[in-house]
Amino acid sequence: MLPRILVILLLAMNIGVAVWWSLRPDYEPRRHAATEPAVPSLELLSELDIVASEAELAEAPQPIAPTVDAVCQRLGPFLTQADLRRAVGALTPAVQRIQFRETRALARRGYWVYMPPQANREAALATARELASRGLRDYYVVTAGDRQNTISLGLFRELANARQRQSDVQGMGFSAELGERTEDIPQYWVDIAADIDFDWRARLGGYAGVSSRGIDCEAG
Repeated sequence: MLPRILVILLLAMNIGVAVWWSLRPDYEPRRHAATEPAVPSLELLSELDIVASEAELAEAPQPIAPTVDAVCQRLGPFLTQADLRRAVGALTPAVQRIQFRETRALARRGYWVYMPPQANREAALATARELASRGLRDYYVVTAGDRQNTISLGLFRELANARQRQSDVQGMGFSAELGERTEDIPQYWVDIAADIDFDWRARLGGYAGVSSRGIDCEAG
């Protein structure tokens, strides 16, 4: 008898639960309006990073204009790019504005003793053989270029040595000339705008041959 009663009770409970489940109202979570105060909107971190990057690009740093009491100078010449980089690195933290430029200059590389171009290659070779017969061995016949058929008699660092060579060849009865050797080389300059009492020499620690001159701050 008791088991039958338990079965009837369980059946009645199941029917009650089924009726309640079918008649319950649908649940919908409360939604906040987009403009409701105190409700922050959801933003992806990747979107925030993109916005920040765009803002940085749109606000690129502008060159610092020198103050009214600034003094503008051009320093140089620096003979190598390594010297230029070291100078710029040392000066940049201490000046209001800095920029650099490159120019070209002719530099003396010594002296050259030579005989003027002969009429043709055969004449140049004949003169060279005659020089050899007189005991002069250090020569070279130029075979191409603007100096073709010239006879080079030596390159010298010291002017006194070059003149001695010229005199020796002339003493043999040959025409010898002396000229300077030059080379087109780069030179580097640094333009700065700094306080009137700024000591650039102390900042650089010394560079041989480097000096300064005042320049117009607007033009510099």
